[in-house]
Amino acid sequence: MTVKIQIDIARYSKLISPKNTGHNEEKEEKLLERCPPGHEGTKVVDKPATIIDVSGTIIAWYLPDALTETTQKEIRAATNLLGPSLEKSVKADGNWRYNQEWFKQGSENVGSTPGCINLSPAWFQQGHENLSDPEVSASLKGPSSENILKAIARPAAIASAALRVMHPQQYFAGLRALSHLRDKAVSKELPQMPETLQYWASVFNSLSIISNRETPNHRDHLSIPECFDILTTMGNYSNAWMSMPSLQLEFRIVRHGVDGGEGDQIAWAWYMRDSLHIYAGVPSCGWAMVEGRILTTV
Repeated sequence: MTVKIQIDIARYSKLISPKNTGHNEEKEEKLLERCPPGHEGTKVVDKPATIIDVSGTIIAWYLPDALTETTQKEIRAATNLLGPSLEKSVKADGNWRYNQEWFKQGSENVGSTPGCINLSPAWFQQGHENLSDPEVSASLKGPSSENILKAIARPAAIASAALRVMHPQQYFAGLRALSHLRDKAVSKELPQMPETLQYWASVFNSLSIISNRETPNHRDHLSIPECFDILTTMGNYSNAWMSMPSLQLEFRIVRHGVDGGEGDQIAWAWYMRDSLHIYAGVPSCGWAMVEGRILTTV
């Protein structure tokens, strides 16, 4: 099915300041009044769908039950392999992404360790974007690095294949960025990066693994506005929803947030950091358009 939203997403994205985290409800209400989605109340989407704006730009895809049981088992096994790093990530206070108040213990016997970690073959430390060379993320620097990269390889390839269909221009931009990163890593002799890129099986340059956490409404400013992130979820949960209040949409689980359901929850978020594309010298890929409009392959 197709859900059409009465806004221009390209213009809408220009109204969002990098300082707008999506947490200020008063500002969000004013933005919603300025850019209403065109339907009354919150629309619930529970069937496979594409979300389209007035210009034919594809805002989002919703594909429930897309992961096979085998793939879900692989995601759980890889997440469990990262249990020690997940456990260390949870803090007593600070940023909500790691604050213990947002995490819960999994269901009995099959519970995955609560936590949130980032995996990337090239990661800028906060505040150092394009001021220095990137590094391999901390979770991939240890002795288990190769095992972790092999464990995530098949789910990484599946997400990449999905992107090849959803946004071909973004897919090829991701390939070019990783190729240029590999060349720079070799020429500059950046520690561990050439070896890590050898096993990195995704066209995305970053992966966040989130286990048993509720997520407030927010905006991710490290991603590229015209690019898709791919969020895959699995677990033995029930009654979980993903909310996009700026579009007045709710999705039976996939500015967004995840309402904590009952049971064990694992989410993998694949995305492309714009700072790495700038570092690699790869230009913007543009928005994905419905077939017959501007969507082309490279």
